[in-house]
Amino acid sequence: MTTRRMRRIFRNDGRTLIVAMDHGLIDGPCPGLERPAETIAKVTAGGADAVLTSYGVAQRFASELAGLGLIVRVDGGATRLGGSGQGALFFGVEAALRLGADAVAVSAFPGSPAEVESLERLARVIEAAHAWGLPVMAEMVPGGFDSPPEKRTTEAVALAVRVAAELGADFVKTPYAPNFEQVIAGAYVPVVVLGGAKRGDEASLLADVAAAVQAGGAGVAIGRNIFQADDPTAMTAAVARLVHRE
Repeated sequence: MTTRRMRRIFRNDGRTLIVAMDHGLIDGPCPGLERPAETIAKVTAGGADAVLTSYGVAQRFASELAGLGLIVRVDGGATRLGGSGQGALFFGVEAALRLGADAVAVSAFPGSPAEVESLERLARVIEAAHAWGLPVMAEMVPGGFDSPPEKRTTEAVALAVRVAAELGADFVKTPYAPNFEQVIAGAYVPVVVLGGAKRGDEASLLADVAAAVQAGGAGVAIGRNIFQADDPTAMTAAVARLVHRE
């Protein structure tokens, strides 16, 4: 993590709290993201390090995002109206650079019917991004975007993370799994844990965050469990304390 852009996302301790705000690509104006400027202000006040978001939010709310690391998602999938699908590339690397992105995000789905297609897409984005010195966050989800827990075993997550590293990803976002230290042991790039669906149980989420960091994780990328919390600023602050061991 030596590039200037990576240092915009990761603190000096090598860890990061990324707030995921790319859900509008699938869900439209979902609760907590109806007014992006307000949400950005709340998570900034709570101590977020970076935001993962869409091209449109990055474009329209550039001033609100200026104090945060910016990760722009360049791929996407079907909306809730459109049914299933494992995604496609929507934007090129140059578009993200024009927005001032510090990294781009793209997903891949080992163990799904779209495995090879998604891995090839990830590889092409990495190749194009690295030509410009732009880091890539690979979101690796074994079995697919909505895969059941039995597809997200420790072994599957470890394999997915290692494949992302082998393809050249600079850091990886992936589901938490038991014995997470096994995932970290097989990785040679930073690994951040995704938050997943809204739990309604903040204590269990915070326990997983603490366990992931204790196992060597480089932080988290959490969306609904932060921006749909009763107090997003307080929830951001609680997660930040665990990530950065403050």
